[in-house]
Amino acid sequence: MECKIEANKKNCTCSYSACPRQGLCCDCISYHLKSRQVPGCFFSPEAEATYDRSFEHFAKLVSEGKV
Repeated sequence: MECKIEANKKNCTCSYSACPRQGLCCDCISYHLKSRQVPGCFFSPEAEATYDRSFEHFAKLVSEGKV
């Protein structure tokens, strides 16, 4: 399967502009899962801006209906 990096970058909501994985969704997901994190694109813009991407933070936001 061909990676659609440029199309992915258009939809990438990660606010960390220096991230080398922007547009490389498979790499991004693998990177974050190794650290028990969820990628930034799973969060609202406000939650993503906190850079707290932990499973626990994501679960809390889901339970509060903020995702």
